[in-house]
Amino acid sequence: MEKILITGACGQLGTELTRSLAWHYGRNSVVASDILHEAPENLDVAYTQLDVLDAEHLRLLAHHQGVTQIYHLAATLSATGEKHPLSGWDLNMQGLLNVLEVARTNKIRVFWPSSIAVFGAHLNTAFTPQHSLLEPATVYGISKVAGELWCKYYFERYGVDVRSLRYPGLISHSAPPGGGTTDYAVDIFLHAAKSKAYTCYLQEHTILPMLYMPDAIRATLELMEADPKKLSVRTSYNLHGLSFNPRELAKAIQKRLPDFSVHYAPDERQRIADTWPGAVDDHYARNDWRWNARYDLDAMCDDMLAHLTTTTYV
Repeated sequence: MEKILITGACGQLGTELTRSLAWHYGRNSVVASDILHEAPENLDVAYTQLDVLDAEHLRLLAHHQGVTQIYHLAATLSATGEKHPLSGWDLNMQGLLNVLEVARTNKIRVFWPSSIAVFGAHLNTAFTPQHSLLEPATVYGISKVAGELWCKYYFERYGVDVRSLRYPGLISHSAPPGGGTTDYAVDIFLHAAKSKAYTCYLQEHTILPMLYMPDAIRATLELMEADPKKLSVRTSYNLHGLSFNPRELAKAIQKRLPDFSVHYAPDERQRIADTWPGAVDDHYARNDWRWNARYDLDAMCDDMLAHLTTTTYV
């Protein structure tokens, strides 16, 4: 029987992944954790407070629960990390090393998310390949590059089964944005549903890769269930779903909400976005474990706006 520990379970990705894992394996097989004292009510699984920088607490928790898989999501994201680079590095790097050590000594399978933030300005931004120059411009990206190499090292040196995805921007209706550069693509929907106006912090023609959360969750579960012998990437897989700019997204929303208006006032996050690709080549994921996105821009917009009328934080 699987016993799954999720760190950072109260974040944007963690909230939905926790529910999906509980549905897939049974709620008694999942333990959610985060630094918060209490979990959101909608998690509906066992919850414990955990600071992943506390290696001993993490070790004891994994041992007492008989953990077989860890989904390590606790992290400081790109825009927040630029405000607090040293603490961002600490959480992102030492937290991962603590998890990898627990996995090494307890033979635990690990999922750890990387990001398109690993790329830098000197790349093929139109269609960035799996094996590309990695020169990140943020502490978040630097920590992800280092993390990918540590994951590969623990797999090759100790046999730890670590699996990873380079997530693009994630779009979800179930949780508020968490401090990422691509979060405008969530924020814009919230404002469209509530105030009918939005001021975007990126330039209107800034193309970035995105992924709708149901596709992201499905990709994660498919990767974790894949035959390890078929996995050829042990750093982190490129993953692609959608590519669009703020103007294109605004127009898609305006087709459904004609009174919605968008203005553009780029801030410091524009500098980060300018170093990221507009699309990535994910053929390794497609070949190794048959990845394929299901949501296009129109399908995502329809689903987002249909759900937002019942989302509590709108």
